[in-house]
Amino acid sequence: MKDLYSTYEAKAKLSEILRQVRSGRTIRIAHRGEPIAEIRPIDPNPAGWEGRVRELTERGVLVRNARPQSKLLPIQRKPGALNRFLAERDK
Repeated sequence: MKDLYSTYEAKAKLSEILRQVRSGRTIRIAHRGEPIAEIRPIDPNPAGWEGRVRELTERGVLVRNARPQSKLLPIQRKPGALNRFLAERDK
């Protein structure tokens, strides 16, 4: 079984590729001879929210804010805004 398919082969043999991925293999797709994508099994035991954030940070997809906010600030500071909104909505 192959580990690298051209885009043309991948389109023609998608079912075969998915069978290989289900069995645990990682398949690469190439465009003009250069690998451009991977199809791999999904991790059945995700590490939860913190683990996913850590993974994305390690891969460089997420970047931590240099100046994290200590708390979220409300957008609307006028007292009774929710009541006015609900009253307007019910009209």
